[in-house]
Parts: sequence; C-alpha cells; structure tokens
Amino acid sequence: MKVVLLAGGKGTRISEESSVRPKPMIEIGEMPILWHIMKLYSYYGFNEFIICCGYKGYMIKEWFADYFLHMSNVTFDFTDGNKMIVHNNVAEPWKVTLVDTGEETMTGYRIKQIQSYIPQNESFMLTYGDGVSNVNIADLVDFHKKHGKTATMTTVQPSGRFGMVDIRDDGTVDRFVEKPQGDGGWINAGFMVLNYNAFEYLSDDENLSFEDRPMRQLVQDQEMVAYKHYGFWQPMDTLRDKVKLNTLWKMQTAPWKVWN
Repeated sequence: MKVVLLAGGKGTRISEESSVRPKPMIEIGEMPILWHIMKLYSYYGFNEFIICCGYKGYMIKEWFADYFLHMSNVTFDFTDGNKMIVHNNVAEPWKVTLVDTGEETMTGYRIKQIQSYIPQNESFMLTYGDGVSNVNIADLVDFHKKHGKTATMTTVQPSGRFGMVDIRDDGTVDRFVEKPQGDGGWINAGFMVLNYNAFEYLSDDENLSFEDRPMRQLVQDQEMVAYKHYGFWQPMDTLRDKVKLNTLWKMQTAPWKVWN
C-alpha cells in the first residue's frame, strides 16, 4: 500500500520558516518533519511514498536527490576526476515519487493528480506533511479493512491551548489544570486510509479542497469512519509548535519516534 503525502501548501502561519522553505522541510532535530512522518510509516513496513509537491517543491526534490550527502560521510577526490566516495552508506528502504501538483492548488486537486500513480482498485494512505503522531499504522489499516468503507480518518482530541483555572467566589483558586483536553470534540488528524474509489469524489477543479465537498459527500454517503487515536499528535502550524517539537526531540522524549 502506497503512502500519499500532501506537501504543497505555503504554511502562512509559520511564515518565519516557510518564507524560505516549504513547510514539510522545516526541521525537527536537523531533519525535515517530512522525514519524521515517513519514518513512522516505514516502521510499519510501508515504504512507497508519493509526495504531492507545490510551493518550493524543488527544495523537496533536491533534498531527496542529495539524500546520501545528508545522511553519509563523503570524500570528494578532485585528483581523480572529481570522484565522490560515499562512506557508511545510509539509505532508507524507500521508493519516493515526487509529483508537482501546482503551487496554488487545493488538497482535493493535488490528490486527484496522483491517481495514475496508484494501482487501480488498490487502497492507499494519505496524510499531511506537517504533523507527527505515534498513531499505530498497522492498527489503522486493520480498522479500515474491518469496516469496509471508502475512507478512514484518524481523529484526535487536542488539548486546550491554555491552562484552566477554577476560581471560587472569594477569588481563591480551587483548581488549576495545565492545558486540559479541549471541548471534547474530535478533529481530523490526517493519517487516512482510502480505497481507490475515493478518486470518484474528486475532480479536476484546482480549487477543490478534499476537506470540503469530497469529505462531506463521503459522510453523506456513509462511506467514512473515524479511527480514534488517544495518543500523541502535534501539527507544526506555528513557531511555538516547532520549538515544542524540537524540545521533545532534543530531550529524547519524542513520542512519535517509535523507530530505533
């Protein structure tokens, strides 16, 4: 089963970083967040990726083209015709297809454009290139197969942004909870599994957002189920998110790092 990664957006809410690089290339521990997401899937044995590129997509292509340079020690021998020797060759068991899906296009049309890369009648996975999680991909796939619907969406209950304080009438603080669960609502966390017929819900409209009409139609047709994830999930929407994720990585307490 192939994994489709949406990596074409501009990431305007983290413009401090996205002004110079695509959002999926923003680094956690000196590696792009895109790499972290791919490592999660790879841990569960899914190693074929299709990356929907857009804004500054050439930077993603160049990073993969130079993967050996990023991951290995190298010697450049200029005395022997500019020969490059790669030491301690480190390579992932990945097959990566990078598709230019347009700089301004919306998610629905990006997905539609990679249809020819998915074998007919084969299911595929889909997620966003800007969020990490410790979701159990094997359980997610089993859940999707068990329910037999066109689409499975991973959902999470995000914590509140601020701490909650209970205050008595006399002003005494009765209870303080640091960033409690939000209002109890479940939200789309990505990490989806789709059957091939999901493409029937898409069109060649470059302004088509997958989260809009296609998802609403899937719900109306009762063809979407929710996989509830109670573990870690964190998008990188703001500079604060980047700092948080890098701190977890530096402290070696990153919950999404399930691989060795």
